[in-house]
Amino acid sequence: MQSSTNNNNGHSQNKHTVTSDSTRAVEMLRQKISGLYVDEPNAKEEIVEIAESPKTKSSKHQKFMHELSSSGKSLAQIQTEWHNYYVNLPDNEKHEVWQEFYLSHKTINKSDQQKKHSAEISHINHSAESSSSNVKNKIRQKVRLRSKASRSTHFRSLLFGFSIGGLMIIFLLFGFFNERFIAPFISPSKSITNTPIVIDPASAAVGPESKVIIPKINVELPVIYDQRSLSEKDIQKSLEEGVVHYSSTPNPGEMGNGVIFGHSSNNILNKGKYKFAFVLLKELEIGDTFYLQKDGKRYVYKVGEKKIVKPTDVSILNVQTNQSTFTLITCDPPGTSLNRLLVIGEQISPDPSNNIASTAIKDSQAEPTIIPGNAPSLWQRIKDWITG
Repeated sequence: MQSSTNNNNGHSQNKHTVTSDSTRAVEMLRQKISGLYVDEPNAKEEIVEIAESPKTKSSKHQKFMHELSSSGKSLAQIQTEWHNYYVNLPDNEKHEVWQEFYLSHKTINKSDQQKKHSAEISHINHSAESSSSNVKNKIRQKVRLRSKASRSTHFRSLLFGFSIGGLMIIFLLFGFFNERFIAPFISPSKSITNTPIVIDPASAAVGPESKVIIPKINVELPVIYDQRSLSEKDIQKSLEEGVVHYSSTPNPGEMGNGVIFGHSSNNILNKGKYKFAFVLLKELEIGDTFYLQKDGKRYVYKVGEKKIVKPTDVSILNVQTNQSTFTLITCDPPGTSLNRLLVIGEQISPDPSNNIASTAIKDSQAEPTIIPGNAPSLWQRIKDWITG
């Protein structure tokens, strides 16, 4: 019995001890919770909370703060009255105030973050759009500049090409027409009167100059008798000073066939004023006359033959005859060196029976293989320059 009583007492004591411990724990928790809410939320932050909260859902605490903030009192007075109001609230309402505070700040912060995020996105989008727009504008500008530069460069290239092409065409046409069309018709003989030169062999005085006179075509030209070389280069040089007597053929007043060569036309850029000397020689016909003057004497020749030969036919330079003749040679057609025109005249005055034997010295080693022609053409000169 006594043992039972002891057990009950021990159980009561244990129960009391557990109850006492539980009470102390609850009280401690309550004190901690109360400690959390000893200080009220800052009045300034509460005013912001009121401003951010919808008016239709305001609690009595928010309404109080709204009235207080609208009263016109200073912030210090508002803080004091808000403190007194908060201190007098029971714990559960203090807890409500803090819950409202936390909820409001969470919403505000979330809203601020959303606004900040939206602003950042807007800024990024704007920057991207601006950057994209700038890139596009730069690309367009570069394309336009390149297009303009390309068109300008293309135009300059075309202009340069056309200019060079035009100059080449002019050069080619000049070279062709100068020697084929211009040169044959630009000659001193063309501008002289058609009235033939009239010479009376019995009365006309003869000067010391060596000349060839062709009355029908109004030609009176100096004759070069002292050119001993038969090379093409030397003869062409002498042709700048008149018409040239072939030194391997007889002179006037000697027996045999003498030869005189003269240009019919030539490149107008070549030197000398006798490049058109025999341009009208083709006008002579059988029976016409021409004159040779040398050493103060005049010799008259009557045309008895005309013919055209190839430049390589040099037989006229080696005619063996007991007669006294002279052959005038030029290129044909005028402006070319394709053929040679030969006009052969027989001496009729003075009496050829009084002529002496030829004094010409033939050099078999220097005998020409071609009858001289016009001076080298523009193309020939270019070819010779290229080939050295």
